[in-house]
Amino acid sequence: MSTVLTTQPPPLILGSASPRRAELLSRMGLDFQQVARHSDEQFDPGLPGDQVAMAIARQKAAVFSDLAADHVVLTADTVVASDTRILGKPRNRADAIAMIESLSGQWHTVWTAICLTHGDWQDCHTEGTRVKFALLDGVEIEHYVDTHEPFDKAGAYGIQEWIGLVGIERIEGDYHTVMGLPTQRLWTMLKQLAERERR
Repeated sequence: MSTVLTTQPPPLILGSASPRRAELLSRMGLDFQQVARHSDEQFDPGLPGDQVAMAIARQKAAVFSDLAADHVVLTADTVVASDTRILGKPRNRADAIAMIESLSGQWHTVWTAICLTHGDWQDCHTEGTRVKFALLDGVEIEHYVDTHEPFDKAGAYGIQEWIGLVGIERIEGDYHTVMGLPTQRLWTMLKQLAERERR
C-alpha cells in the first residue's frame, strides 16, 4: 500500500468515483484500486452534519462487503452544514447558485466521514472544518457555476477551484477535509490498521 508504512495492510480499494479523493490518495503515495458503486445515501434530515456524513459513509461501505474480506475498503462522505441545513450535491444550475448564495458572506462547516473496512472490522472517523466565504456577487457566483461544474460537490463548490482562491476568507481546521478526504486522519488510521495486521 505504501513503502513508508513499516507493516503493509491488505490492498486498498477506494470505494468512490471522486477524482479528488483519488488524487489525494495518489499524492499520499498509496497504491489503490478505485471502484465506484451506487448506494442510496439515505439519512435522517434531523441529524446534525457530522452524523449525516458518518451514516452515509457507513452505507457506502456496506455495498462493498464482498470485497472487504481480501481488501481494505475506504469509503467517505462529505456534507456542508450551514446553520441547521445540510447541503448536499446540487440538482441543477439554479440549485447550485442558490447554495452558494446562501453561503456567501457566511461561516459554514464541512464534515467528512471516512471508514476503513476489512472483513468484520471497521474503523470510522469524522472530521469537521469551518469555512468563511467572502461576500460574493451574482456575477462571480454564476461564473463559477458555469465554468467549474460543481454538481458533484457538496455545497456546490470545490475549495481547490477558482472559488476557493478568490472567495474564501478563512478556514479553521483541515483543508483536505473540505476537499473530501482528511488525509492526516486517514494516514493515522492506516498505520493503526497495519499494526493491527502485524499482531
